[in-house]
Amino acid sequence: MIYRETGQFKTSYSADQAIWPIFQDRWFIGAIVVLFFVVVPFIASEYWYQSILIPTLVYCLAALGLNILLGYCGQLSLGTGGFMAVGAYACYKLTTSFPEMNLLIVFLLSGGFAAAVGLIFGIPSLRIKGFYLAVATLAAQFFLVWLFNKVPWFVNYSPSGSIAMPPRELFGILVTGPHASPMARYYFALIVVAILAMIAKNLVRGPLGRSWMAIRDQDIAAEIIGIRPMATKLSAFCVSSFYVGVAGAMMFALWLGSAESEAFDINLSFLVLFMVIIGGLGSILGSFMGAIFIANVPILLKNIMVDGMGMLAVTAKHMEIIVFGALIIFFLIVEPLGLARLWQIAKEKLRLWPFPH
Repeated sequence: MIYRETGQFKTSYSADQAIWPIFQDRWFIGAIVVLFFVVVPFIASEYWYQSILIPTLVYCLAALGLNILLGYCGQLSLGTGGFMAVGAYACYKLTTSFPEMNLLIVFLLSGGFAAAVGLIFGIPSLRIKGFYLAVATLAAQFFLVWLFNKVPWFVNYSPSGSIAMPPRELFGILVTGPHASPMARYYFALIVVAILAMIAKNLVRGPLGRSWMAIRDQDIAAEIIGIRPMATKLSAFCVSSFYVGVAGAMMFALWLGSAESEAFDINLSFLVLFMVIIGGLGSILGSFMGAIFIANVPILLKNIMVDGMGMLAVTAKHMEIIVFGALIIFFLIVEPLGLARLWQIAKEKLRLWPFPH
């Protein structure tokens, strides 16, 4: 059988609690690492870096952050774009105010500022839930974008109202600014996403992740068995906002290079929410699958319709929205639990190959 688990014995607790206890999973993850760290840089062009790879990594991290809050803790948020804006503007202020600060520290502090803001706007979750919490976080989205748009201190009193990432080096390699190599920016984004994804994977498997899931499944029962709802919900908002803030800093520093507050509007919040829903709630892998699907399918459709079918760009844009929406509806009907569930079903069938049910 292709995905056979029999004969793979675990002789210690550490082996039993491994992130990837199955031999095939370890090979699969190893192949993915080799693909993105070794193979892709040899075949990718500047278009691939700027339009596909780096944006996908940014969206993967943002979807991962929202999935921690929504998928694992069950707290609905529509303020993702606002928290990404906090990370982006914090990154800008830190790099311009402290030019000698290490870029890694800048990204961590940007996520820290976003976590602090998320903690403040997460306080209503102690009293409200569901749709009402979504409205509260939606208010945070509009307030934060309005704040960055109206207070000139955040843009260093620039008359244009936009922010631009200055050139910065990391270990002697230029990774930001207009003259930074696309490959350097890609590698930096890839390493940040890989490290934070591993941290998230361990978090959700530990006591903190189990308390999040207990609050998500039945908050009253969780409180009865000793889980404190206040600390648990606020920790989810903090961790989620940290990830989203780092994603916002990456979006500004490594992808766009310059941005305005409108780049982090409500459309971005809905886009990341769709990534989590399509990928699968409560799944680290689902966050990546949803982000890859949402970020790249429109590009694929556009290339097919414009280059392959000779369609006008305006018509192709409308058709892209229609086809993309139909694909989302199709996936939600076929498997409401997302692409991660489809992958799980595929693995179950591979265990029985060539006689799957």
